[in-house]
Amino acid sequence: MSSTPDRAPSASDLVESLLTVTHAIRQRHNAELAAYDVSVPRAGLLRAMLELGEPRMSELAARLGLNPRTITAAVDALEREGLLERRAEPADRRATRVALTDAGRRHIEAWQAFQRELAESAMAPLSSAERRQFKRMLERIRAKGLGQLAAVKGPAPLAQAPEPGRRPSRRRVS
Repeated sequence: MSSTPDRAPSASDLVESLLTVTHAIRQRHNAELAAYDVSVPRAGLLRAMLELGEPRMSELAARLGLNPRTITAAVDALEREGLLERRAEPADRRATRVALTDAGRRHIEAWQAFQRELAESAMAPLSSAERRQFKRMLERIRAKGLGQLAAVKGPAPLAQAPEPGRRPSRRRVS
């Protein structure tokens, strides 16, 4: 990075730092979560179950933006593992509710405890005031900066790959 203590870091320096930190956290997170057998979609489904309680299958699918076939397959897998169970809807025999089992709750509690520990470890260098300030800055970037990303266009693809030992052509493909 090219910034000095006297100069503000460039936007490129800040983004590179953010990407480096995010990548390191994500690598550690994903490596450990593999032991819990929790992928991002699976974690989303289990988190939704915690929030919704005992939703109908259709409610769970709608919450996650999944079609009925996909939610059925996901619930089937978690039911086989003993993490979820289906329950009949007393008022409508055609509907099925889904509930976390005790094993499912313990599973979620274990990986959420790991996530909290990882987050605390990553944010340990920051004071409470710095954490609040960091959160406000990230929210401002999310709210005002991310919308502008769509306007940024990458370079056009090169006309052809260079031969070994030759410099790439700067001619653009239309």
